[in-house]
Amino acid sequence: MLIRDACVWPPGAHLGAESALAGLPRSDVRLAGGLIAECGPSLPTEPGEEVIEADGGVLLPGLHDHHVHLRALAAAAASVNVGPPGIRTPDELAARLRAADAGLPPGAWLRAVGYHESVAGTLDRHALDRLLPHRPVRMQHRTGALWTVNSLAADRLGLDQCEVAGVERGDAGQPNGRLWRMDRWLAERVPGAAADLGALSRKAASLGITGFTDATPEMTEDDPASLAGAPIAQRLCCMAPPGVRPPDSVISGPVKIMLDDTTLPPLDELSRWIHRAHAAGRPAAVHCVTRVQLVLTLAALDLAGRRPGDRIEHGAVIGSDSLPALRGLTVVTQPHFVAERGEQYAADVPPEDLEDLWRLRSLTDAGVDVAAGSDAPFGGDDPWGVMRAAVRRAAPFPPDESVSPARALALFLGEPAAPAVQRRVAAGGPADLTLLRAGPRETLDALTPDLVAATLIGGEFAYVRG
Repeated sequence: MLIRDACVWPPGAHLGAESALAGLPRSDVRLAGGLIAECGPSLPTEPGEEVIEADGGVLLPGLHDHHVHLRALAAAAASVNVGPPGIRTPDELAARLRAADAGLPPGAWLRAVGYHESVAGTLDRHALDRLLPHRPVRMQHRTGALWTVNSLAADRLGLDQCEVAGVERGDAGQPNGRLWRMDRWLAERVPGAAADLGALSRKAASLGITGFTDATPEMTEDDPASLAGAPIAQRLCCMAPPGVRPPDSVISGPVKIMLDDTTLPPLDELSRWIHRAHAAGRPAAVHCVTRVQLVLTLAALDLAGRRPGDRIEHGAVIGSDSLPALRGLTVVTQPHFVAERGEQYAADVPPEDLEDLWRLRSLTDAGVDVAAGSDAPFGGDDPWGVMRAAVRRAAPFPPDESVSPARALALFLGEPAAPAVQRRVAAGGPADLTLLRAGPRETLDALTPDLVAATLIGGEFAYVRG
């Protein structure tokens, strides 16, 4: 296959420059055997070769989502969304649950996602009983850390006899229906609709995505093998624990380490977790969404020793005094959370902390490597929406954290297992490519999925517009 007359990534050396995309060189690109075989101007057409006219459109390395939860994302498509902006009041919540209830057969579980306290306050089993007592209900918080079940669901799960850590209890010592970090425990006990990973993959290809890093915590041996056998066209990278060996078709990513403020480990224990990942030849990826989690993690990395590829996942709150200590690490962030959750942040976050929330430009200016992941389904799954949020940061958040469109694009163009290393459209590289139907100037102006003309994975079309 020959792609003719494309504006080929990468741009100039300084990705922050507004003119970086405008200076892309035009070239032909030949694909063969799943690789980029040749790049150059006016390449001759070989006999019988398929020719794709790019007409000056931008040709990128395929977008890679560096932090996503694939099975949860597929399950969310078959769930009821009960959070803002679609649902904002208790009455709207009740109406949404009643409508979903009416469409389910008797006895079936109702799975709801995206809940936030701004809708109807803190929920427990009794609050859900008042909304829907006759059907087992499980409702996930927007952060993904918490599930709340009603009393009928609690009875089916045997919560009163359950001694598993994560079961929250009320003043009388009885389970109140709030379950922390118990996704796998629930999945093993609650029947659910089969997740349509094929549909997820097709939608991702239409967005220009050629690869995923699955950040599901506490993976077992079965998890990467199951994903490898699913109808997913994209390249897969998994954050599996040190003892889990993914199939050859799945890249071993960093080892994910989860932190929650209520169960923070001692410094020496976190350091041992990081050292264990390094001893297995893998970097560590530590989940940090609060200031205390980040400070603890930086101290543990200093104690354990750092390894190239060590990552901070999210980096939601980063004080300016922590910026120098982040050099040499990669922060995999979610700029779109400012756009999607800005209303709640503005109401809940102290004004003095807003400047430390979801940093972006200040990280790159400080010499910290940054990449992006959608964190879907806990954030929107459209990488172009992430890019737009990175370029146009809304009030009341400091606009000087915005980056250029070229830098926003680059957030999704790192190597799967090393997001700080930018991929290139160059001979010898994999033919995992995203062809945009617009030239550099239109790309700068738009950053929308409508730009995607075609997505190729291994030199084969995964998506063609129209």
